[in-house]
Amino acid sequence: MRALVALRTRGARATATLLSVAAGALALSACGTASGTTITLYNGQHVQTTDALVTAFEKAHPGIHVAVRSDSENTLDAQIVQEGARSPADVFFAENSPALEYLQGRGLLAPLPSSLLAATPARYNSPSGRWVGVTARVSLMVYDPATVSRSRLPSSILQLAEPRYAGLLGLAPSETDFQPIVTAVLRSVGRARTLAWLEGLKRNAAGHLYSSNEALTLAVNRGAVGLAVIDQYYWYRLRASLGAGSMHSTLAPFAPRDPGYVIDVSGAGVLASSHHRAAAEALVRFLVSRTGQEIIARSDSFEYPLASGVVTVQPETPFGALRPDPISVAQLGTGSTAVALLREAQLL
Repeated sequence: MRALVALRTRGARATATLLSVAAGALALSACGTASGTTITLYNGQHVQTTDALVTAFEKAHPGIHVAVRSDSENTLDAQIVQEGARSPADVFFAENSPALEYLQGRGLLAPLPSSLLAATPARYNSPSGRWVGVTARVSLMVYDPATVSRSRLPSSILQLAEPRYAGLLGLAPSETDFQPIVTAVLRSVGRARTLAWLEGLKRNAAGHLYSSNEALTLAVNRGAVGLAVIDQYYWYRLRASLGAGSMHSTLAPFAPRDPGYVIDVSGAGVLASSHHRAAAEALVRFLVSRTGQEIIARSDSFEYPLASGVVTVQPETPFGALRPDPISVAQLGTGSTAVALLREAQLL
């Protein structure tokens, strides 16, 4: 529309033909035509997942090139806020919903068409329609049976703060995957008990704090840590890398609806400042299309596809068989309270 206004401002020199061409270009843009367009994707998701999706998208849309900038979602969130309306980002693909909720709360994400949102069940989308759920993971225990027998596993994540797990527990508290769990515990037992729980985890995991879930999962598998809480796909990826014969650890869920048993949603949104809205929406639409979701279902990312009725073909617990805490993406919010509690407990 700004282009059309500019043409009218120069109306004395513009011809009816130019106005017609401009209107036609706007109509084509509205229909999603973006020949020769380059869009920038800020990627907070795992690179394996994103590379496969972007490659397939560019093949299906030869007129659109995607420039990918990958970093942690917290870093990208802060960068987008700092850049504001000048951000070169067109699409943000986040590993967890709080990162998207944070940008949404700052007014930095554009509304998505209802037809795009309809590809994913509404409970996994932005409550205000500004981002769409693409994949999911679930938090489970990973443990070394040689160190911790299955009968010694807790039924609730709250029990991991008890003295009996001292020296056995490992944590990666700086991982953004851990924040939704803290939020779920907070919702379940309140602030005071959540802080006491975090302090108990810190005591029990003394000497076993890790910077990433990959490192934590590997530590459990080699027997350096007895048990930990991770999103399930880290274990499956390690098995794919090492081979089943080299896996000395296994997975187990908490009791149904426990606050340690949380669905983490990865989603994508279009930046409100994007100058390539049609192409950006085309990328997001591809992520939740049947083609995009089947790439996820068959990839070694071991994430659950959320959209278009596609289910994973990987040998893991079916998504529909999970019995997680019913906390919603709206209740998970931005994760800011969880981060504050982690800092207060000196885990960040």
